[in-house]
Amino acid sequence: MPATQDIPDAVFEETITKAVKEVFSTMLGQPAIYQAVTAPNPLDSLALDHAHVVGTVGFIGSLNGLIYLYLDVKFAEQCAANLLGMSAAEVADLGDEAVNDAIGELTNMTVGTFKNQLSDRGFPCKLTIPSILRGTNFSIEPISSATRRVYRFEIAGQPLIADLLMQPPGE
Repeated sequence: MPATQDIPDAVFEETITKAVKEVFSTMLGQPAIYQAVTAPNPLDSLALDHAHVVGTVGFIGSLNGLIYLYLDVKFAEQCAANLLGMSAAEVADLGDEAVNDAIGELTNMTVGTFKNQLSDRGFPCKLTIPSILRGTNFSIEPISSATRRVYRFEIAGQPLIADLLMQPPGE
C-alpha cells in the first residue's frame, strides 16, 4: 500500500474538487469554482478575523485524515437556509444549532463523496462523526507527521476552504 506522500497531489486535488462541486451543486444548487491557491500558507487567504463555522469529518482506513470546511458565518447561514428550504429569518429563529447541523451534514456529504472516490481508487476508508467548530482568530495545527493540503473554492461569491489533513495508517 503506498504511503500518503506517494500518492500524487493531483489525486487529492481531483477528489476534493469533485466532492465539493457535486455536493454544493446538488444540495444547494450552487456551482463551486475551484481557485488555485498561491499564498505560502493557503489559510491566509481566508480572513479568520471574523466569525466562522468549520465543519469537520475524519476518515480512517487505508488512509487516515480529516477534512475541515471553513465557511464565514453569514455564508453558513445562507447554506443552511438553502439546504433546509427556509428563509434566512427562519434559520435565524432556529439559532446556531440548525446552522451547525446543516454544515455538519454538508461536510459529511462532501467527505463521504471524497472517501468514496478514494475507495474506488483502492483506498477503502470509513467516516467519523461530523463535528463543528465556531469562532474567530483560531487556527488548526496538524501533528508533525500529517500532510496538509488546502483548497479554495468560491460558491455564490463566498469563499469555502477545504483543509485536508492526512497521515499514514498506524501513525
